[in-house]
Amino acid sequence: MTTTISRRTLFAGLGLSAAAIGLSACTGSKSPNGSGSTSPFPTAWSDEISIDVFDGLANQMGTQPGWFAKIVKDKFNLKLNIIAPNVAGGGDTLYNTRVAAGNLGDLIITDKGQKMDELVPGGLLADMTVYYPNMTHAARFDKAVKHLNDGKNGVYGVPTQVSTLKPNESSEGVDPTFGPFLRWDLYGKVGYPAVGTLEDLLPVLKQMQDASPTADNGKKTYAISLFKDWDGNMMNNAKQPACYYGYDEVGFVLAMADGSDYQSILDSKSNYIRNLRWFHKANQMGLVDPDSTTQNYDTLFTKIQNGQVLFSFWPWQGQAAYNTDAHMAAGKGFMIAPLKDMKIFSYGAEAYGGKQILAIGSKAKDPERVAAFADWLFSSDGVYTNNSQTMGAAGPKGLTWDVNSAKLPELTDFGKKALVGGGADLPADWGGGTYKDGASWINTTLVMPIDKDPDTGYPYSYKMWKTYQDASKNPLTKDWASRMGGAATTMDYLRQNKQVIVGPGASFTTPTDSSEIETIRNQVKAIIIQQSWKMSFANSDSELESLLSDMQKTADGLGYQKVLAVDMAYAKAQNDARIAIVKEFA
Repeated sequence: MTTTISRRTLFAGLGLSAAAIGLSACTGSKSPNGSGSTSPFPTAWSDEISIDVFDGLANQMGTQPGWFAKIVKDKFNLKLNIIAPNVAGGGDTLYNTRVAAGNLGDLIITDKGQKMDELVPGGLLADMTVYYPNMTHAARFDKAVKHLNDGKNGVYGVPTQVSTLKPNESSEGVDPTFGPFLRWDLYGKVGYPAVGTLEDLLPVLKQMQDASPTADNGKKTYAISLFKDWDGNMMNNAKQPACYYGYDEVGFVLAMADGSDYQSILDSKSNYIRNLRWFHKANQMGLVDPDSTTQNYDTLFTKIQNGQVLFSFWPWQGQAAYNTDAHMAAGKGFMIAPLKDMKIFSYGAEAYGGKQILAIGSKAKDPERVAAFADWLFSSDGVYTNNSQTMGAAGPKGLTWDVNSAKLPELTDFGKKALVGGGADLPADWGGGTYKDGASWINTTLVMPIDKDPDTGYPYSYKMWKTYQDASKNPLTKDWASRMGGAATTMDYLRQNKQVIVGPGASFTTPTDSSEIETIRNQVKAIIIQQSWKMSFANSDSELESLLSDMQKTADGLGYQKVLAVDMAYAKAQNDARIAIVKEFA
């Protein structure tokens, strides 16, 4: 992500302070009637208002439609106007423009750390102190709220992605975030060969590609297909297999989940370089889609949907694209094929919440109503209806799911069609339109799906319900389970076989780079990304090694080692925070 204007410079240049904007130390320091405290939130709101939701995670922009809009209208008489930087060109341009105007939005979803730390003294966030006593749903996570606002002399935001789980417990429910997922039906077609290491996977993928050289649409299949959209400090795709061995990135460092190892990504023996060699070997074998250097994620996703790609770095990519009811009924789909030596990195539950916050803008039209809405998002109803659909959000109770006679949560017939059956149209009294199109555009998980609903005692994610798992068994999942010792889910298999390693959720945020480090980093990462792609498609081993040497020398010449030292310190500080939080919540 690029920043067109240094935020420090932006705030200083604008002179944005609480005093300059005329904001009191506590926007909510008085209730609407002028007293020093506020009464409980109203149960009904007489006048309809539209609020601007500045949402750094949203992928749609404009007025929220459909059934979610109707729920919000019925409960709060609100219309949600979503303002999405991702849609408006990406980067921080829209953020900087709105900050310069002194009004980011009525409800704000943005990063904690630097952004929050600048928005508070800049006077763009309201203090929710007066409303917080009535925010009973958010207050279930009071420890996380207090931690987020420590030293800020008020409640200027509430954390997202909170959980009641211990920080050293996996936050993932059914599947891990990462894993070698491949077309299980074709894996079976070539005899379910055992795979020892990442390198041993390539001949297996070659057999699969040879067994199915063309997809149903008549186009050529490739085992591996790549994209550039998410490249940051490095070639993103080349980082992913490192996660199969317990590593995750911190700048230019790969850090082991348990703090036992830290690697410079440019070390010739690092997992990052190993993965570039893996891509190179795969390409030499004819396994890599030649469109990889030019296509984007959406194009790749469509190819997976069409059966043109046989391997996925993540479950939420391959399975979401290809594992339709029809395919699974035919025994076709993506499932994990374990590497014997893998130990997949798993994100621990964030005791203090994730990277984003929910806040109220200092110029909110009706801050009390925005606070009530924000609090509802933490309620069971709010979690079911707002959480991301890809994370197993069950939707509204009484429509997509209900509690059955055995007192177990279960999808309704409509829910089965809407969530796993390819989609369904809503009746007019639920807002009309398709279920998918009416889902929440907020795209922010407030409470982790693996957490248990206090009302039912079961996880929020329908994918973790026994009723769903029993009902959704199909030829694909039955065949996979028969080969995986009867495991019910991927995470069950990984835990049983000790092939998962948890990076405890310490809610750690790396400090902001100094201007010098930021400048060097931007120059170095451009070289790393450029050379990494060239290495992946090198014509020979000798060319690959020459490109590697050039990348290392050029990066060092630009100051790579100086940035690496900073990132290494961050990685070790992150591990210290993980150790501390495990002790705190033990």
